[in-house]
Amino acid sequence: MLKLFAAISFVLLISACSWQNDEAREEQDKRVKVQNSYIQQVDRQSGQEISEHLVNLTADIKGVDDATAVVIGRYAIVGIDVNQNMERSEVDTVKYTVAEALKKDPHGARAAVIADPDVTARLKEIGKDIRAGKPIQGILNELADITGRIIPEVPADMIDPQSENPTEDPKKRLDQQEKRTLEKNQEQESNFHK
Repeated sequence: MLKLFAAISFVLLISACSWQNDEAREEQDKRVKVQNSYIQQVDRQSGQEISEHLVNLTADIKGVDDATAVVIGRYAIVGIDVNQNMERSEVDTVKYTVAEALKKDPHGARAAVIADPDVTARLKEIGKDIRAGKPIQGILNELADITGRIIPEVPADMIDPQSENPTEDPKKRLDQQEKRTLEKNQEQESNFHK
């Protein structure tokens, strides 16, 4: 009997140790593994070269009057200008043709093609800012401009203009004695700031 009790105790002891090890492994598995997210120096020159390359590919396509491209990492946005009198279906055909041409190029495979004149103009502005060494500022300025155009003006939310002398209006509500006291205090306080 004593041997049986010792064997059962030994088995329970081993299984308890094993259970604690399983808990430790589970806790270790729940930890978040973080990699260093330091951004390496961006090679703007190659991005600009890729951008020029995509513009050259796009500008040669029939129906495209002008093109611009902005490269951000592995992705690009290509804006095309087409004749304003072109039908919508023709614009779609030109966009598809540009996309097909870019699909065959390793740098253009992940490009988005846009034919909207406003967005193309904004892409040109972003391209200028990138060439001037201000890529983030350029993108944020254009996003602010886009947001300013999208957010509607609601007449009920507009602020009514204030009177020409808003600081003088409260004085009109004072009686003569309070008005003199206020002016005297203001005069004394303004003398301290001379």
